[in-house]
Amino acid sequence: MELETKDGAANREIKDAFGDFLRAFEAFKESNDARLIEIEKRGGDVVLEEKVDRINAALTEQKSLIDELTIAAARPALGETKAEPRGQRERKAAFDRYMRKGDGACFESKAMSVGSNADGGYVVPLEIAQTIDRVLAKASPIRALATVQQIGGNTYRKPVTTVEAASGWVGETDSRAQTTTPTIAALDFPAMELYAMPAATQTLLDDAQVDIEQWLANEVQIVFAEQEGAAFINGDGTAKPTGFLHYTAVADASWSWGNLGYIASGAAGAFATEDPADALINLAYAPKQSYRANGTWVMNRKTEAAIRKFKDGDDNYIWQPGVAAGQSASLLGYPVAEAEDMPDIASNSYSIAFGDFARGYLIVDRVGINVLRDPFSAKPYVLFYTTKRVGGGVQNFEAIKLMKFAAS
Repeated sequence: MELETKDGAANREIKDAFGDFLRAFEAFKESNDARLIEIEKRGGDVVLEEKVDRINAALTEQKSLIDELTIAAARPALGETKAEPRGQRERKAAFDRYMRKGDGACFESKAMSVGSNADGGYVVPLEIAQTIDRVLAKASPIRALATVQQIGGNTYRKPVTTVEAASGWVGETDSRAQTTTPTIAALDFPAMELYAMPAATQTLLDDAQVDIEQWLANEVQIVFAEQEGAAFINGDGTAKPTGFLHYTAVADASWSWGNLGYIASGAAGAFATEDPADALINLAYAPKQSYRANGTWVMNRKTEAAIRKFKDGDDNYIWQPGVAAGQSASLLGYPVAEAEDMPDIASNSYSIAFGDFARGYLIVDRVGINVLRDPFSAKPYVLFYTTKRVGGGVQNFEAIKLMKFAAS
């Protein structure tokens, strides 16, 4: 008799949930087709409208369940590792002793205090940091799309060319006129402090059966991902990263470096009544081809649900589910990243972004996650002030375009 492993059970659960999702999508298409026929015949049917909206909402909930299961499956058990070097085992043992008993002397006595400070906490072992970062990439959509640069200092300075050098064609003996030189600008990306403060009882910490490293990783990774995800989209740059929606947006026809270009949806707070998908096509073709090749849509679930009803001129749905569990849905052939911090559709909102986020947005991570044990501030609980330093901002203003829900 074969025993099903924990991973096997999780994968089966994801597969079953995805099967339910695909069946619901087929029911949605059937009902929405009937709704569109009734609109052409009699101007609409209230019962069909409600049915389509109900199935659409169920699709959104089912997709959310699949995402949660996928993220949960991405969390590795910290204990399931290969043989570790002696120094790494000693460091992990010292960190475990610090977490459980508050004994930080073992860090200094074993010369393992690189990057650590008794007043500001201790750097977690690399395995825990990698476990946290792995889930951050799964749960934070912008982190998964953007370029991530690790730094050792507080600020990362990147030179960028805002105006390319001029060039031209000449004959073999023609004179060469002097060309203009490129314009270089420096963009600074400071790393800001992100923190979480999980609490534990001393009884939990005294229990040798509790994997304290796994407990800490589980407590902080989703909190970090949620805070990051919000900042990378809407952050104002004050004590947090600068989100791409915080930059000035201008009509794409008037675009200039330092701003993000936008395409209008065609109606205030909505898509145009006639041919609503046209605005999406215009947005998909707004970036240059080099950025469009790796383009990704970013929007929240409500916006995605509204787009799910749209068809192209050949009567095909422009939104399609992924071909397998864990794969992104696609819109006009480009993947869709769901970001709940994107605004809902409203008058003058920027509810959809499209572009090459790897080239357009930069995230900087200062190496190391620190933990400070605090048994005094919230007795009888022990607090673990856990911090990481992260920053972010637009690095290429050509690579990302927005949709503004306005007439123009």
